[in-house]
Amino acid sequence: MLKLLHKKFFLFVFFAVYIFNFNSALHAQSTSQNFPNKPVKLIVPFAAGGPTDVTARILGEGLSKIWNQPVVIDNRAGAGGSVGAAVVSKADPDGYTLLLGVTGSHAIGPALFKSLPYHPVKDFEPISLVVQYPNAILVNANFPPNNLQELIAYAKKSKPAMTYGSDGNGTASHLTLELLKDLGKFDMSAVQYKGAAPMLNDLMSGIVQVGITGLPTAVPLIKSKKIKLIAITTETDFSGSGYPSIASQGFAGFSAAPWSGIFAPKGTSRPIVNKISADIATVLANFDVKSRLDTLGMQPLATSPEQTAKHLSEEIAKWERGVKISGATVD
Repeated sequence: MLKLLHKKFFLFVFFAVYIFNFNSALHAQSTSQNFPNKPVKLIVPFAAGGPTDVTARILGEGLSKIWNQPVVIDNRAGAGGSVGAAVVSKADPDGYTLLLGVTGSHAIGPALFKSLPYHPVKDFEPISLVVQYPNAILVNANFPPNNLQELIAYAKKSKPAMTYGSDGNGTASHLTLELLKDLGKFDMSAVQYKGAAPMLNDLMSGIVQVGITGLPTAVPLIKSKKIKLIAITTETDFSGSGYPSIASQGFAGFSAAPWSGIFAPKGTSRPIVNKISADIATVLANFDVKSRLDTLGMQPLATSPEQTAKHLSEEIAKWERGVKISGATVD
């Protein structure tokens, strides 16, 4: 009799759990099918007008058309993207608050800051990459080197060490050149600027001999021959413009490209994550969207949540090494 009671109790528990899980799955599916039924906030961790903000507005416009709901861009600048990321990490995990995370907020920040108010993996659901773009190694128009090997040879002979300008301490541009210096066994002294514009002005005037910043910003000056392009930091030139990469000039496999991607707070349901990821892929496959991004020097990169997570893991390891080599710190 006791065994029979135990068996009935076990069957009751089994069916209760089954029904609960089944109902939960139906609820999650229904929620994702109805998502979104109100405006979605997309937090951009930089000021309006920059490349990350422009990317967010292009993506938001496309998603609004698919969802028939506004995508509201909310700029929360500060601390290399970590201010905006922290806001999203603490938001409700319902898909209605998203982050356009970047290399700085999610790959460099964990090594650069002694403490972050969030963890880039534990506090977020990765959804999809959106774009990547090359940084560009540049020199003054009258500077002798015309390619990367000539620049390295010139640097090795220079006493005292040449100077180079970057977008700022601990940025992808700064850490990329530090990684390259380590591989190429040459030296240059870093001069940290607050963004591309002041650095490019000093590069054109010869105050610094070498600079590194985002290719989209530098293209007009390259085309007008006010500065020379030495190399780009993506492994290949996806623009088709014939820009030589670092990888093609003696450093096979070298790739250090800034990127942006969409993240949601940890705990956002998988059906909603998958829906947002699929809808981002639809937007980025649109010819007009691809053309607009191409004009800005950006490559669309729609990825699955799993691919995004893998990319993030690889990027954290890469930039952690860059921070270690450079000795960069901000707090």
